[in-house]
Amino acid sequence: MAHIEQHTADAGATILPSRQSSDDDVEKSSSEVPNTEGTFYQNQMGPKPKRKHFFSSLDPSYAAAVHRDAASVEYTEDEERAVKRKIDNTVLPLWGASYVFNQFDRTNIGNAHVIKAFNDNYGITDNDKWTLALSIFYVGYCLLEMPANILQRHIGANRFFFLALTFWGIASLSFVYARGYAGLLVLRVLMGIGEAGYYAGMIYYLSFWYKRHELAMRISLCMTGTLPGAIGGLLAFGLVRAHTSILQGWQFLFLIEAIPTLIMAVMILFFLPSFPFSATFLTPRERAIAQARLNRDHRPQSHGGMTGWQGFKAVISDLNAWLFMLVYASFNVGVATVSYFLPTLIKGLGFSSINAQGLTVAPYFAGWFMVFFQAWHSDRTRDRGWHIMLSCTISFVGYIILATSVQKSVGAAYFALFLVVGGNYSLFPLVMSWAANTFSPTSKRGVGTAFIVSISNCVSIASPQVYFDPKDSFRKGHAISAGGVYPSNSTFIDE
Repeated sequence: MAHIEQHTADAGATILPSRQSSDDDVEKSSSEVPNTEGTFYQNQMGPKPKRKHFFSSLDPSYAAAVHRDAASVEYTEDEERAVKRKIDNTVLPLWGASYVFNQFDRTNIGNAHVIKAFNDNYGITDNDKWTLALSIFYVGYCLLEMPANILQRHIGANRFFFLALTFWGIASLSFVYARGYAGLLVLRVLMGIGEAGYYAGMIYYLSFWYKRHELAMRISLCMTGTLPGAIGGLLAFGLVRAHTSILQGWQFLFLIEAIPTLIMAVMILFFLPSFPFSATFLTPRERAIAQARLNRDHRPQSHGGMTGWQGFKAVISDLNAWLFMLVYASFNVGVATVSYFLPTLIKGLGFSSINAQGLTVAPYFAGWFMVFFQAWHSDRTRDRGWHIMLSCTISFVGYIILATSVQKSVGAAYFALFLVVGGNYSLFPLVMSWAANTFSPTSKRGVGTAFIVSISNCVSIASPQVYFDPKDSFRKGHAISAGGVYPSNSTFIDE
């Protein structure tokens, strides 16, 4: 039985001097003017933070000013709800949309694989070549995960994610005209490099805005792969039928799903605030309230504290980080394989290539309700462990049904896919929100979430190889996946 303890963060942010006045002058002035409005120190700072160049960091004195104002601001519950609503309406739509496009670009190769013309174009002649193309994605992804999150902390979320979306968007678009198996492998590596830091970075970023008991539901709203999977299945069902003298159906699939990613990259750059202290959609008082409500919950730091290297050493010496990594890795085997193999598994039940695309919609759509309910109820009850065990059990049962019934009953096998999708994907917001709440200070949180994702995805390098025997309807793969998810189910996590 493993036990993961939840830690609270440090007492507060490092206080840095203002650029325009000394600490003594500011403290003297503040003793004469009560700061219950939460704007005094920010008013000393002048205009919004400026940068010298694209890769430079924001002036940390602005973060210090917001933290100082947050220490003394007084506000009502209605004001807090209003601030949270503004954050929800600004941050979540941008994240949710970017994640949908991320899932399109990541999983459209699975939809394309059931189309013969795609396999002919890229020289995918057997299952071994197919699984290698899937696995190679995770090489750059794992190696660059932690450095990417350190870069995000330095330059800010909007610039980091602009670079990430642009990089993988161009790589995804290149699938339209690339040829040959070598070209496929190169593009898969580039996709992995572009997506490195994206998942962990989103969780790291959201932890700056939301309390611990608010985080899981927000992650589920922004980062569930089930809703994009349903939409992607519908798009694939229609797009693979399209044919012109220039492009075939599978090429339209990559083209139509890559262009929105590049558009979203520009929107992220201009509309997503780098950090809460630089959020222009909030007034100075609202920025202080946004920081104060988190300080009373877990005291995050947007700047200051450990360096990236100190954060890394703190993470690898923390038993909790390794336990979270074990849980994440155990269910990530299933998530990685389902996202790529679901159309293939459905086609293997006896459906045509086109109908298999459409039949992916229902498991993903039902899974979305499972993801949202688990995250909502987990936040409401402030429990993570028992919810994680429930999701693992549902996924485990689904894999057992697939392993024993896939050749006997089409209906039972298709129903089992509902359980597998809902169980696997609902684990992501539960585990990662808990991890983000546990690690402190901020530099450790950023490295910690990246550590969990990067080390766990080393398992994902091998996960496509789990489905190595299509002649047996992948029954061995289902059994291995059931064994993979079992460690999460058997690891009792008590908050």
